[in-house]
Amino acid sequence: MAILYVGIDLAKTVFAVHGVNEGGKPELVRPNVARAKLLELIVSLPPCVIGMEACSGAHHWARQFMVHGHTVRLMAAKFVSPYRLSGKRGKNDAADAAAICEAVQRPNMRFVPIKSIEQQSQLSVHRVRQGFIEQRTATINRIRGLLSEFGVVLPLKASTVRHQAAACLEDLPGWGNTVIGDLLSELMRLDERIALYDRHIAQMAREDVRAKQLMHLSGVGPTTATAVLAMIGNGHEFKCGRQFAAWLGLVPGQYSSGGKARLGHITKAGDPYIRSLLVLGARAVLNSAANKTDVVSRWAVALAERRGYWRAIVAIAAKNARMAWAVLSRGEQFTMPA
Repeated sequence: MAILYVGIDLAKTVFAVHGVNEGGKPELVRPNVARAKLLELIVSLPPCVIGMEACSGAHHWARQFMVHGHTVRLMAAKFVSPYRLSGKRGKNDAADAAAICEAVQRPNMRFVPIKSIEQQSQLSVHRVRQGFIEQRTATINRIRGLLSEFGVVLPLKASTVRHQAAACLEDLPGWGNTVIGDLLSELMRLDERIALYDRHIAQMAREDVRAKQLMHLSGVGPTTATAVLAMIGNGHEFKCGRQFAAWLGLVPGQYSSGGKARLGHITKAGDPYIRSLLVLGARAVLNSAANKTDVVSRWAVALAERRGYWRAIVAIAAKNARMAWAVLSRGEQFTMPA
């Protein structure tokens, strides 16, 4: 019988492959496949459904396999682990491949959208920019911590740290002057790097029609628009906007039983980077809504008065996520209601 489903446990050098036929019987069990031999093995198979965990290199392999007629499905690792028959104490690459093969056959399994090369290259710009921002924050905190050892206590505001640290630089003794001076130079270099990547993101947004459509949404700028595009593309992996918002973790967790619905805190599932961008955009929308009279602003102000500031922020972010999905999946131009 022909192989219909294949599970691959990805790694750096040695992969495990598990394939089953229509009856679920293993037809291909290879616990040790060298990286150089993996593509050759998959190409030799008839077109089938291939499952993999969404990890480093998964999107690259997915594109390679799809070229040869295979259907590829990526899954989050936490959705695969329940199908590992041998349990946690019996975990190995072969068991993982068999679990992936079993999980990819489930009709209600949730899959990760496969990214194109262009999406991954754009997403790498966001990842590197975010890394520079984290380095800048760490450098500012290091400056504050070192200056406190010399009796100079600075506030948290970044611009104030820059100004006051430079002002007191000449008063620092010996090596303290050298260290703080080097850190201020590093801080300036990181500022220049982040500004450069901001220009890269602005250029990506100008060159993409879909990004321009997303930027018509209140609270969605070039950074958020290009990040959403790089992550989900046209959004066809989601059935509706609410599913996309749930994937981002912008919905409350549910603990319902006995016919009684109990909603908890937002789940914070999914990608924290996009979620944080949507939340920051929602804060900007709510903070400027008091001076506006459009439908969205009036709704935001009324919601904040009724449910509180932070609940309104999350609700605005979730609404933007749903509208962003509608713009991408349906190709519609968003028009701000009066």
